[in-house]
Amino acid sequence: MTNRMIAEKSSAESWYKVMQSPNAMPQQENILLHTALFKQVSPDRAEELIEHLNQGVYDKGDAIFSQGGTDHRVYFLQAGRVKLIRQAADHRVQLLSIYAPGEMLGEIPVFDPNGGPRTASALAMCNDTRVVWLEREVLFQWLGQHPLVAVDMLQVLAGRMRDNNERISDLVFMDVPARLAKTLLNLASRFGEPVEEGLKVPHDLTQEELAQLVGSSRETVNKALMDFANRGWIAREGRSIIIYQPGMLIRRSRR
Repeated sequence: MTNRMIAEKSSAESWYKVMQSPNAMPQQENILLHTALFKQVSPDRAEELIEHLNQGVYDKGDAIFSQGGTDHRVYFLQAGRVKLIRQAADHRVQLLSIYAPGEMLGEIPVFDPNGGPRTASALAMCNDTRVVWLEREVLFQWLGQHPLVAVDMLQVLAGRMRDNNERISDLVFMDVPARLAKTLLNLASRFGEPVEEGLKVPHDLTQEELAQLVGSSRETVNKALMDFANRGWIAREGRSIIIYQPGMLIRRSRR
């Protein structure tokens, strides 16, 4: 039952179809239909975009788009995981977010074409990461023919704004263990794999990246992780975490 509670938090859907070769769309299924953005779109209407889709396959560490880029594309993650990072002038790097299959990324230049170049980079977190994208002109021309889809688009963007506001609020009002518990639950809802011991979360993050995601120092986050492990709530296994007691993490995230 507790695993189901975590699963209910998931906002990303799993995609089971993969593209067979570069620049060839699968004929049996339109991959756009698996995204929240196109959830209310009929297959016939979504089919109109198939010929305009571009796609790419990336290895771990490859850049899907880069900070400072001037393209006006919106991307959809089909398979794998992607992290969004921002680099400061002194070359320090901050992890901003992680994307799961079915999620849209890189949309800001599409809706704010005069807002300047991209402010972050998107990097593949694993080999065989698969992404498709649409150019702004194509998407907007299609939206002009199907304006009701814009409502779904606004809902997706509003959800992003809500998440950002909640994260800012968490940084102000929650202590580090609470933020860590909430981060682990979020990762589990999107990437968790049921195992005999509980729920395995292969986050594939360095200690520094996990700390950045929580919004604290590596030392403080490691201390909180050790406390959770000593209490029997979790166990660390390389770049994975096994959650034994998700209910305790939920309770701790609300304190």
